[in-house]
Amino acid sequence: MSGVQAEVEVEPGTLLVATPSLVDPNFRRTVVYVIDHRDEGTLGVVLNRPSEIAVHDVLPTWGEHASKPQAIFVGGPVEQKTALCLAALRAGEDVAALDGLIKVSGPVALVDLDTEPEELVPRVRGLRVFAGYSGWSSGQLEEEIERDDWFVVPALPDDVLNPPGADLWGRVLRRQGMPLSLLATYPEDVKCN
Repeated sequence: MSGVQAEVEVEPGTLLVATPSLVDPNFRRTVVYVIDHRDEGTLGVVLNRPSEIAVHDVLPTWGEHASKPQAIFVGGPVEQKTALCLAALRAGEDVAALDGLIKVSGPVALVDLDTEPEELVPRVRGLRVFAGYSGWSSGQLEEEIERDDWFVVPALPDDVLNPPGADLWGRVLRRQGMPLSLLATYPEDVKCN
């Protein structure tokens, strides 16, 4: 797949889209939202892996405010007992003016789950809770990108609020230019093609 890579640098707010050749069960056909990227490493969450666990069962004060499906999403294989929350703010809201938020990119912010949701919720379009995260040490992600495990593409704020049943992997690939958009039709199992 060399030569299909988009010309986008890894930075907070970009997406890592698993290439069809990435067969690691933790990341097969995943879309990872990059939260932090620096020399020491990279941290992100898988956007398209809902679990069977309701947010309300783990974080009762946040459960009713989570975007549908109101499930905890599996953010990645690292520290799965750690909860992270991403929110997409409403137009005109300033992340810096709101307590309990850390800006990631544009209207997307990390939510401090120790804050009270009542003041924050009216200012967001939606929020998603993740168990665990995806992490790469210094240089590791760059090696995986070189090995053609990941496409790096721009994110849209609504990607973090992927609706239930939507094929985020295919949708993100389809909105890229050619030839990357052609991979959206890549079958989940090539033996069934």
